[in-house]
Amino acid sequence: MELNQTTIHELQEKIRTGETTSVEIVQAVFNRIDAVEGVVHAYIALMRDSALEEAKRADLNIREGKIRALTGIPVALKDIFCTRGFRTTCGSRILYNYVPPYDATVVEKLRESGAVFVGKTNMDEFAMGSSTETSFFGITRNPWDLERIPGGSSGGSAAAVAADECIASLGSDTGGSIRQPAALCGVVGMKPTYGRVSRFGLIAFASSLDQIGPFTRDVEDCAIMMNVIAGYDPKESTSVPIEVPDYREYLSRGIEGWTVGIPKEYFIEGIDPEVLTAVQNTIKVIEESGGRCIEISLPHTEYCLAVYYIVAPAEASSNLARYDGVKYGFRSGAGNVQDLLTMYKKTRSESFGAEVKRRIMLGTYVLSSGYYDAYYKKASKVRALIKRDFDEAFKLCDVIVTPASPTPAFKIGEKTDDPLQMYLSDIFTISANLAGIPGISVPCGFTRSGLPLGVQFLSGPFEEGKLIQIAAAYEKNAKIERRRPNL
Repeated sequence: MELNQTTIHELQEKIRTGETTSVEIVQAVFNRIDAVEGVVHAYIALMRDSALEEAKRADLNIREGKIRALTGIPVALKDIFCTRGFRTTCGSRILYNYVPPYDATVVEKLRESGAVFVGKTNMDEFAMGSSTETSFFGITRNPWDLERIPGGSSGGSAAAVAADECIASLGSDTGGSIRQPAALCGVVGMKPTYGRVSRFGLIAFASSLDQIGPFTRDVEDCAIMMNVIAGYDPKESTSVPIEVPDYREYLSRGIEGWTVGIPKEYFIEGIDPEVLTAVQNTIKVIEESGGRCIEISLPHTEYCLAVYYIVAPAEASSNLARYDGVKYGFRSGAGNVQDLLTMYKKTRSESFGAEVKRRIMLGTYVLSSGYYDAYYKKASKVRALIKRDFDEAFKLCDVIVTPASPTPAFKIGEKTDDPLQMYLSDIFTISANLAGIPGISVPCGFTRSGLPLGVQFLSGPFEEGKLIQIAAAYEKNAKIERRRPNL
């Protein structure tokens, strides 16, 4: 097995025993990028020179016995995280030349842990999308089938791990943007509890929904990444000051005696038959592992999609108001502007894509005078009911299992002309963001045509350890074949 195909914990052992070096690992990753990036397009920008310098420093530290959690491990970053001195575009023309003067807190934490940054990964513009087709920098392709999407909006981060173009990566999840692409690309993806990981330096889409999490090859690597990025941050007002456990301690505990909830509202008409079969097989494995599965109800599930597409665009319209051609990035007609208002209009018209404009208009409408109570206020009330459903459910069960996506990866262009069909891609993941609870997507098999499938586990707030525990037990007992895309 090539170095770029291995896991974090396998590489840590190789580094510790002197079997390999960080420079060799990073070089193996860039050799793979050179070989396949031309067809996958997982990255917006590479950090080749700085990565090799960081790898040399890591090897020096290793020789001196200074080994930290991710020393010498190549990691990719979704291009939504501010990186000091390196361009951060958010997949948008309006930020095509924006170079932040500071690092996001998660970037700082990864630096302090010794990680080597490979590059910034592609994404739907401002994280708005379910397919990574709305990026100003072009689409990313699914490594398992280049005619299909990798999921979104963190499709670049998921594809980079699946295509062996990095060892692990970070994404952001506003309505499923980690878990859905993880499922479609056959990797592990976790959205932590809202407040568990600092959002400082994350370019905001919908501030009450956004959360940062890892993509990895297996559950143990997910635990390692969570150990690094979780924790209180005084620079971020919604960061929660509670203790972070060592997530690796949950890996071998098993789920003997656990009760696992199966929400009847998540097994709906229209779900792909192969997805349904894979999730039913997951339930069998859980029962064989000592878990007891019971049917539960989340009665307000039918309102999740409508609530999400009121709350998220409303917050987006507010957050994106700052992009006017004055403070950041692109400006239309620089040096030849008739008046300020014309410059604002032309800058925003020329630099935002169609999906971003659609959501700004939706959000501005639902926040406007006379409509706020009818839409945003009412949606916020229903959101509280959705959260209460989960609170009641977790009185009956330890965790909940659902599909991560209603379908396998779909064809590029298949849903671009039908926004509602595109929005339905996140139908099983949105509720966790509205309720603020954590979720994880774990590979659970393949379709007959060889496309990966994922299953989602959900738990109560700040119970990421439980998710690591059941995901690790499932991963161990299901023995899902570890295949690699044929690129």
